[in-house]
Formats: sequence, C-alpha cells, structure tokens
Amino acid sequence: MAGRHEFVICDVFTNRQFSGNQLAVFLHAAGLEGEKMQALAREMHFSETTFIMSRRPSERGWPVRIFTPAREVPFAGHPSLGTGFVIWQEFLGRSADRVVLDLAVGSIPVEVVGNGERFVMTQAEPDFGDVIEPGRAAAILGIAEDDIDVRFPAQEVSTGLWFLIVPVRRLEPVQQVRICRSEYDRLCSEHRAKAVLAFCPETVEPENDFHVRVFCDYYDVPEDPATGSANGCLCAWLVRHEYSGKPEVRAICEQGFEIMRPSRLYLEGRRRGAGIEVKVGGGVVMTARGTVVELEH
Repeated sequence: MAGRHEFVICDVFTNRQFSGNQLAVFLHAAGLEGEKMQALAREMHFSETTFIMSRRPSERGWPVRIFTPAREVPFAGHPSLGTGFVIWQEFLGRSADRVVLDLAVGSIPVEVVGNGERFVMTQAEPDFGDVIEPGRAAAILGIAEDDIDVRFPAQEVSTGLWFLIVPVRRLEPVQQVRICRSEYDRLCSEHRAKAVLAFCPETVEPENDFHVRVFCDYYDVPEDPATGSANGCLCAWLVRHEYSGKPEVRAICEQGFEIMRPSRLYLEGRRRGAGIEVKVGGGVVMTARGTVVELEH
C-alpha cells in the first residue's frame, strides 16, 4: 500500500447531524504535497476539506491548509470552526477553551463556548471593495432589479476571502435566485469577489434575523450550505452601513434551506477604533470517521 490517510467528517453551523455544512478534516497531513491534498479534496467533494499539517501547534497556531474541490483558499469560515472542533476533540482532549489556527491568511482564534456547545472565530479585519450597480447585481442573481434593496450598496467585502454582498428586500426573490453564469463569470473576471452572498431580513424560521444564500461556482461549489467567511463579510457590511440603524450587530443567519442543509450562524460585529471586529460562531457535530487507502499501481 502506498498510503493511508485518516479523516473525520463533521457538520458545521448546526447541532444536528446531517444538516449544516459538511467538512472533511485530514488529521495527519505532514508531508503531503499540495497536489495530493487537492486530489483528496476532489475525492471528498465537500465545499471544503482541511489538512492539519502538524500534530503540534507553532507559535502562530495549528498549521492548517484549506482546499475546495477546485483550488486552495487562504481562509474559509466553516473549515476554521470545524477544524478547531476536531483539534479540540482529537488532539486536546476537549480540555482547551481556545484553539488558534495558522492559516494562509494569518492566525485565526477559535473560542470554545461552554463544553463545545458553540465555536466562535474572530475573523481578520475586513476590507471593502467595489460597489456594483443594482441592475448588474440583479442580473447576476437572475432576479428583478426592483428586488434589490437600493437603500444600501451591493459591495465587495473580504475578511480573508472576497464576496459580493447583495441586499434583497424580501424572502421570495432570494429563494428564487438562479445564478446567470455569464454575468457571474464577468464579475469574477472584473472584480476581486469570486462568490456572491444574497440576503434579506425576512426568514423561514421566525427566531432568525436574516435569510442568506451563497453561490461559489468559481470554487466548484454552486451553492454553499453554510459559509462562515461570507457571513463574516455580511457582518462587517451590516456594521459599516448601519443596516439596523446602529454600528453594531448581534444576529442569527439561516442558510442552506434551499438545498436541504439547514444551518444557523451567529454573528457579532462592532466598530473598534477605525476598524470593525467580526465574530462568527455556530455548533459542530461529528458525523463520520474513515481512512483513504491509496493502492500501488
């Protein structure tokens, strides 16, 4: 045999198995080359797969690499929470109250709330990019221009990965989104954002504050069930534009309902000096454990 690669699968941004966003975490990835990790990510074919590159942390944290089925990314939200959970459970014996990940974007702290009831990440300082006109945002989403909430800008935001944040007035148009691939590809070629988050203040479940959908064909993920990085960008956007009438946010977002993976993401954001502090949290549950066995040819 040429190799055995242990992994676990967990569901992130949920407290129930078989909902939320699936994540595969390879436990012992030291020595694996990028090409091999990309092949394993394609084989798992979840939104992202992560690789823990050492059994011990460095001074910057636990070294982790993140891959979509199409490419490596410097940061992603549900992989950060899910990998933090796996390190806490598999390497730290469920005894720590904080796990720091060393990602390509930098050190990302993941707090353990309660006895693992929720995991909360503090994201990098947000950057704000181009504003997209309402008609073009509507064309990307395949909805009417009148459905866009023009009181606020459709704008690029990044806390490590760029997203176009699009405010929509009502729930029904968000549920009816059908991405126009030619307009989406044009966005990706002309702007830093390679994925789109559409949201509205109407929700399926009344206890939630926002309904969210995220589309990421560029990363070979047509629709993501729960996107911590994108919701972190939304949180920063809500604070910057004072969407709720004040420069701080405490909100619950629902995502994944249209693709049968209901998820719940907890957002906290506030101004800190000249910047914006963004925290995104949620539950994580273990679903499966296995081994990829490579056979000699």
